[in-house]
Amino acid sequence: MLSALALAPMGRLLAQEMEGTPRHKVSAAQLHRALSERFPVKFGIEDLFALQVGSPRLLLLPARNRLGAGLTAQASGPVLRDALPRGEVDVSFNVRYEARDRTVRAYEPEILEVQLPGMQPGAVGALQKVLAGTAQDALGDIVLYQFTEKELALADTMGFVPEKLAVVDDGLMILFGPKAR
Repeated sequence: MLSALALAPMGRLLAQEMEGTPRHKVSAAQLHRALSERFPVKFGIEDLFALQVGSPRLLLLPARNRLGAGLTAQASGPVLRDALPRGEVDVSFNVRYEARDRTVRAYEPEILEVQLPGMQPGAVGALQKVLAGTAQDALGDIVLYQFTEKELALADTMGFVPEKLAVVDDGLMILFGPKAR
């Protein structure tokens, strides 16, 4: 409750900023579809340990202006004596607009939490550190949305380009700003 009260002024400021500004909204359903196309992914330490992640659950994190995914996780490899039950890995991403191909992308993955039932807490902590180092290579940029030329034509004629991206409770709001001269 205190967090909501503390963030209320930021929400009003964002709402005021969005008024009168050209914008485009990408729904949570569209974001989920785009994330789902990128998985399953397998990563880890070659010949020792592998983690296959898939079936993303979309996490919208407006307070941090980040998107996230709750991913099912299955651990395997010679360092594990017994097969572990499925667990979960929570990852968050920054978002950006890439003008060269008119895409909105998730990038800079951050491992928020690793939950693997049956694995010792110390091993989970070590795994989380390893995954933090390999997540960028394994996940890379994820294309969440690609504008068509038609969708950008009016904004371009008016002298606007996608400028700011704001994660909101039900998707992603793309705010347009004046073209740089």
